[in-house]
Amino acid sequence: MSEDEILLTVEEKMEKAVAVLKESLAGIRTGRANPGLVDTLRVEAYGTPVPLKQLAAVAAPEPQQIVIRPYDPSTLKDIEKAIQASDLGFNPQNDGRVIRINVPPLSTEVRRKMVARIKELCEEAKIAVRNIRREGNKWADQAEKDKEITEDDRDHIKERIQELTKEYEEKANELAAKREKDVMEG
Repeated sequence: MSEDEILLTVEEKMEKAVAVLKESLAGIRTGRANPGLVDTLRVEAYGTPVPLKQLAAVAAPEPQQIVIRPYDPSTLKDIEKAIQASDLGFNPQNDGRVIRINVPPLSTEVRRKMVARIKELCEEAKIAVRNIRREGNKWADQAEKDKEITEDDRDHIKERIQELTKEYEEKANELAAKREKDVMEG
C-alpha cells in the first residue's frame, strides 16, 4: 500500500465513523420536534421494512409537532403502527391524510439520560477512530517491511494518521457538544 492509499483509506474510514455518530445523534430527542426523530424508523410496507423517509414527507412545522405526509395514502396505517411499536413513546394521531405527533417537553431526568447517551455515542465514535488509527499504523509498518516505503515515509504516515485522529476526535466532540446543548436547552 502506498503512502497516499494508506492516508486516504484512513481518512475515509474516520469520516464514516463520524458520519455514523452524526446520524445517531439526529435520532436523539431534544425538547423540540425534529424530523430526524422518526425518519430513520423502519415501516413494514409492501411486505418489506422501508425507512419512513422513503414513504413520506416528514416535517416539524411547530416546535412541539411532527407531521408525516405519506406519498401513498395506503401506507398511513403501516406508518402509524411502526411509530406505536417503536420505543419513541409517541402517540400518533391519524386524520386519514397525515399523521401528527405531539412531542412532549422533556423532563430534567430524561434530558440527563439523553446527554449520557450522547456521551456514549461520542465515545464509541472516538474508539472507532482510534481503531482505524491502529489499523493505519499497521499498514504503514507492513508497507515499510515490504520495502514499499522508507522508514521516514512510515514515520510521516504515522504522524499524519495521528493528526487525522485528533481532527476526527475533535469533530466527534463538537457534534456531541452541540447535541448536548440542544437537549439541555430544547
